[in-house]
Amino acid sequence: MRIPLSWLREYAQVPAGARAEDVMADLVRVGLEEEGVHRPTDQLQGPIVVGQVLSMVPEPQSNGKTINWCQVRVIPEGAAQTLSGDGIDPSGVQGIVCGAHNFAVGDKVVVTLPGSVLPGDFRISPRKTYGHVSAGMVASVRELGIGEDHDGILVLSTLGLDPEPGSDAMELLGLYDQAAEINVTPDRSYCFSIRGVAREYAHATGTRFKDPADGVHVATAAGPGYPVRIEDAAPIYGKLGCDRFVARTVRGIDAGAPTPVWMSSRLRLAGMRSISLPVDISNYVMLELGEPLHCYDLDKLSGDIVVRRANPGETLKTLDAKVRTLDPEDLLITDSSGGIGIAGVMGGASTETSSRTVNILVEAARFDEISVARSRRRHKLPSEASKRFERGVDWQIADVAAQRAVDLLVSLAGGTADETGTDVGTAPEPVLIQLTDTYASGRIGIDFTDAEITTSLLDLGATVDKTASGNETTYTVTVPSWRTDLRIPDDLTEEIARLVGYDKIPATLPVAPPGRGLSRVQQQRRRLLQALADAGLTEVIAYPFVSKLSNDTFGTADAAVSAPAVKLANPISEEHSFLRTSILPGLIEIAKRNHSRGFRDLALYEAGLVFLPEEKMGTATVPPLGLRPPEEVLDALYDGLPEQPLHVAAVLTGKDSPLAAGHSARSWDWADALDIVRLMGDIVGVEVAVSQGSHQAFHPGRTARLALRTGELLGYAGELHPKLLTELNMPARSVALEVNADLLFEAAADVIVAKPISTFPIATQDVALVVPADVPADDVLAALREGAGELLEDVALFDVYSGAGIEEGKKSLAFGLRFRAADRTLTAEEASEARTAAVAVAAGRFGAVQR
Repeated sequence: MRIPLSWLREYAQVPAGARAEDVMADLVRVGLEEEGVHRPTDQLQGPIVVGQVLSMVPEPQSNGKTINWCQVRVIPEGAAQTLSGDGIDPSGVQGIVCGAHNFAVGDKVVVTLPGSVLPGDFRISPRKTYGHVSAGMVASVRELGIGEDHDGILVLSTLGLDPEPGSDAMELLGLYDQAAEINVTPDRSYCFSIRGVAREYAHATGTRFKDPADGVHVATAAGPGYPVRIEDAAPIYGKLGCDRFVARTVRGIDAGAPTPVWMSSRLRLAGMRSISLPVDISNYVMLELGEPLHCYDLDKLSGDIVVRRANPGETLKTLDAKVRTLDPEDLLITDSSGGIGIAGVMGGASTETSSRTVNILVEAARFDEISVARSRRRHKLPSEASKRFERGVDWQIADVAAQRAVDLLVSLAGGTADETGTDVGTAPEPVLIQLTDTYASGRIGIDFTDAEITTSLLDLGATVDKTASGNETTYTVTVPSWRTDLRIPDDLTEEIARLVGYDKIPATLPVAPPGRGLSRVQQQRRRLLQALADAGLTEVIAYPFVSKLSNDTFGTADAAVSAPAVKLANPISEEHSFLRTSILPGLIEIAKRNHSRGFRDLALYEAGLVFLPEEKMGTATVPPLGLRPPEEVLDALYDGLPEQPLHVAAVLTGKDSPLAAGHSARSWDWADALDIVRLMGDIVGVEVAVSQGSHQAFHPGRTARLALRTGELLGYAGELHPKLLTELNMPARSVALEVNADLLFEAAADVIVAKPISTFPIATQDVALVVPADVPADDVLAALREGAGELLEDVALFDVYSGAGIEEGKKSLAFGLRFRAADRTLTAEEASEARTAAVAVAAGRFGAVQR
């Protein structure tokens, strides 16, 4: 919202010398965000004066163009020239070459004299052109930066002006004014008006506010106005689409009359271009009071105006000349011919005002926020009106805004207003909020005084009734009609804190209640991700949108099974039209992008949700917006959501360390992926079972199946499939892993107890067992651990051999066993007995023979 300072000064006590920056600094104190400054003088500098054309001589040129050699008086006749400088004629008559032809001798125009600067750092100086020295320029609105029209020179009489030559044209056109631009948050809709911003400025500075609505006398003569009916009998979103419609009639206007400069300059500074007097008046009132208006050509209306929902298949040609197919949810303004406007969004072309309009019907209404917002989005029709309606408009201001527009049409367009008007609808019940002083103080952490609370609430425009009970005072607050955002005690508490001053809130950290903090799973997740980063991996975040092929490849181990996935209704592209069932596709895309930019040695990981739909998805119907659905409806919605476990995945490519003198970097391999998985298990205190696995995205012989000791699948790790790497243009022997972290956290103990460090020496024994080739080494290791008993501290596989000396179809597994007792030094016999017991279990379970 842009606020011209001259306009703001009419309703707020802004100091005469205040700049836009000063105004924004004050408004920031009451929670409004500053955006920028709009000051014409930053790009436009004088001397720029009014000139009168004394003569103009057409001179055809060899290039086919005809220029005018003009003599222009730039001082009052008989006066002395007070300006000096290169190109300034002491006589006060400037010779100027001009290529435009839309002016005549005697016209008053805007002259940019030598020494002036126009937008774009265009500096005016005497220059020789077309055989003359042109000392200045007769300017158009585009050259002055005050409009886009370039039909020719700005002739001041077309603006209804007849100033004296030599007058300051910048002052005449309002170019010394400036505007402060603020960002209005969605809950502060009343600040989309000078009225609302002036009120906030008064709050910020403690000065007086003059309500522009108080200066409008609303006609109260009895009698029927233009017939209007509201027929939104079946409300959508829990309320009517229109609860007030005011219509006023003005007859005999001159629609072609020029818009006064004071109005057009303010509209321009506010970011709106001048279109025609009736349209400019409606925009001016909207910016001033916050109530969007619409002007109909009365002679183009037929029959009663009816506010209703659109019929299926109904169409409407809007003001932008597009024919739009309407939705039954669209709220329409209609007459006997059909739709004449989408309520609160855009009017229809059939009743548009023009320069031939004589009689006007002014509409000021209040439409439902949700209805306007959905229609605006549905038809992609953003407008200044919809921006205000969908955030909430003051119900009480409609008749005032209509009267303000009528008054301006009468005074500026020469019209005559009908004595009677139309005002239909039902006022909403006022919002009552009960607030206690202890509640407000407890929420903010300040002991607000009764005076601070009462003054703040009254400054908002609320009415306040107080009731004292013991040490507590209860305030019953009637919310003002323009504050549609105030609904609960917390809203009022926030307003009190805002108006008393955010700087009064002490900078003290709250004390966390005992027994709270991060949950067990949150702590485990933090430790897990930090451990991966500490291990040298780099965390990345990929988009959760993938292709169907990626889901089918990575989302299921079996190539013959298609992975069920959630398809997006409005994907960003067909290649990313599904929610991911695996994190690896996104990680691989990031790795590919880094490879294309020369980064070859990568260790990337991501933790994120995957989406695993079950048989039931969604609900049969979607509950309406604007109302909280019942609990059973919410339960049904949650039941229809896909399962969303947290997965952790990693992709490793290239070398494990940079090349350096005296150091040979090692290529990442499948064993590194397993080490990362074991690290994850160690961090949360869960033992991960590793066995030979099979997955369509991984190498047939270098894939590990990861599981809990209960057998529940955790994920897969290993080398990616060579064919897949070729298709993806990824380096050969790239490795990856993906683990269901939620299962890890569920299996983890609430508390991880560290084992005490023994002071007794360790006894090491090695054993090599020959077993069938298809027996997993991890199963043999588990058997050894089980048989060795409580003296076994650790067992690890350190060699696998098959070949000469080993029977075909078998393999040799070499394990290192570490024995230690907690209370004594073990003897060699005790360690050997434990080893023998371990081998016996492996022999009985797998037929293992000691080598």
